[in-house]
Amino acid sequence: MRVLFLIVLYAGLCYASSDSDQENIEILMDNVLVLRVPYGLGSRVYVPLTCGEAYQNQPVVWKKNGEEIEPALQGNQVKVLVEEMNGGNYTCHLGPDGEYLNHTVILIQLDPDNRTVILEEFPEEGHIYCSAPNYNGSFHCTWRRSPTRSNAAVLLVKAERNSEKIPCELDADGSGIHCKDANCPYKEEQHRVFFTIYIHSDSRLEAYTKTFYLREIVRPANLHNLRITDGKEFSWNYPESWAKPCTYFGLQFQVKVVQKGLPCDSKNKIMNDTTEKTTYKVNIKPNKYVFCVRAQDKFTNGPFSHWSRCIVDKHTQVC
Repeated sequence: MRVLFLIVLYAGLCYASSDSDQENIEILMDNVLVLRVPYGLGSRVYVPLTCGEAYQNQPVVWKKNGEEIEPALQGNQVKVLVEEMNGGNYTCHLGPDGEYLNHTVILIQLDPDNRTVILEEFPEEGHIYCSAPNYNGSFHCTWRRSPTRSNAAVLLVKAERNSEKIPCELDADGSGIHCKDANCPYKEEQHRVFFTIYIHSDSRLEAYTKTFYLREIVRPANLHNLRITDGKEFSWNYPESWAKPCTYFGLQFQVKVVQKGLPCDSKNKIMNDTTEKTTYKVNIKPNKYVFCVRAQDKFTNGPFSHWSRCIVDKHTQVC
């Protein structure tokens, strides 16, 4: 009686484990299954595969990554053993040397997915950096692969706001993406953009997510036509890509003077000021210096543009 009880208990545990395994299998997209496994624990999971309803009574034979499986795996509906991170591309064929019928890629994602090794981090930005030149709805996101995962490929990108999909186009090198939100630039933002990239290196899959309001990532382009007159009066124009009218999409400008030879980011400054005008008169004694100016949305205090500069040296000025 005790032996019978142990057998029934073991069968129940196996059934529960099987149910748990199925809960950790997700269909990410057509022909792609994602298996979530715990980090640091040797996992062995049987994953069910189906070649297709049309091949129910056909002599279906399976291959993994183009190679025959030993012992042979046959049948329209099968289970394959996935050990640890060893996923792959399972193809089904009509007989051992027959035509290709269908395929399923099994990718492995660590659960919880907090051991990211495929992408590097940007300082203060996380793994994804997003920016926009204005409020017309276009934005660009970029990422950097780690040197040891340089061949990692983007599998899927999702961008949406308030459950509405945002169309995107992947850059040719797979390291960035352009998206266009159709919302009117004069409309108040009530919902954030949710952006997710799925990228895999061999069978390892990692998902990276970033959420933001467009106003948080709008960075004006470099200021246009920076020039100097009368040796002291500097002037510039709004960036050509900035939204109009400028009375509605106003900018404020940080102006800064540093010693000649120093970068605009230098903390060793001669003077520092803020203005909403597109002109600024410098009244300082040194006749060798660098004049720096950059722009920022005055209503959101978002990211600054990159510095524009003029180098002043007695009788010469270079902008």
